[in-house]
Amino acid sequence: MSIEPVNPPELATPSGFSHAVVAQGRVVFLAGQVGLGQDGHLVGGGVVAQFEQALGNLLTALRAAGGAPGQLTSLTVYATDLADYRAHGKEIGAVWRRLVGRDYPAMAAIGISRLWEPAALVELQGFAVI
Repeated sequence: MSIEPVNPPELATPSGFSHAVVAQGRVVFLAGQVGLGQDGHLVGGGVVAQFEQALGNLLTALRAAGGAPGQLTSLTVYATDLADYRAHGKEIGAVWRRLVGRDYPAMAAIGISRLWEPAALVELQGFAVI
């Protein structure tokens, strides 16, 4: 398995994501995860707490598939309030660094009106190459 971030100098310097990722290996498709605890209840505490739980859930699924956090190659963040998500960017970044590290996959954040779980503020879906 190999993963190489690609950030061309012709594009603005990325912060918290990579412009592209080249990977070789087995592809793992990770279902969207919200901030549900093992008990099936949504965690409280706002978007940062829900992001942390959702990311933890995503990483649990990845590990169960034989992968590791550094093997994430693409991540889509769906947020019901992008302004709130951006306002907590530093805290969310700290959660990312603690759980995943300093490397970032190709990422997108998409504002949506609501998620399948009505009280969820954020959902994470991704791909990994292991």
